[in-house]
Amino acid sequence: MELTGTIIAVMPAKSGVSARTGNSWMTQEYVIEVPGQYPRRCVFSIFGEDRIKQFAIQQGEQNVTVQFDIDAHEYNGRWFNEVRAYNVIRANQQAASPAPAATQQTDMFAGQQQAPAQAQAPAAPFPPAQEQNNADDLPF
Repeated sequence: MELTGTIIAVMPAKSGVSARTGNSWMTQEYVIEVPGQYPRRCVFSIFGEDRIKQFAIQQGEQNVTVQFDIDAHEYNGRWFNEVRAYNVIRANQQAASPAPAATQQTDMFAGQQQAPAQAQAPAAPFPPAQEQNNADDLPF
C-alpha cells in the first residue's frame, strides 16, 4: 500500500537492545497527511537505524510517497495495528525513475489505480465484480 502527502510530524527515535539476541535496534514514527477535502493522517514507523538514515525524512516535506505494509498483533486480548514503511519516494525521485516491478502490490486491489489525492473519489467497500463465465453469477 502507499500514501502520498506531507510529513506533518517526526517523533523522537526509540532504541534499545534485544533481550533475546542482544542486538541493538532503532525505530522512529512519522505522521503523513494526505490532502483532500477531508485530509487524512496516518502514523507509520521505520525500523532499523540504517533505513532511518537512508530515508532521512524531515518534517514539512511535501509530495512524499510512503510505501508500507500493515500488520496487526494481539497483546493481552487487545489487537494493535502496525504500519511499517519499507520505501519512501520523494516527488523528484519518482519523476526521475519509475518504481521497480518488485514493489507492486500483490493483493486483490493491485489492478486498481488510484487517482491523485485531490481528485480521488471515496473508495467503494468492495472491488467491482469481474465478469465470469459461471452459470450462478456469484462473485466468489
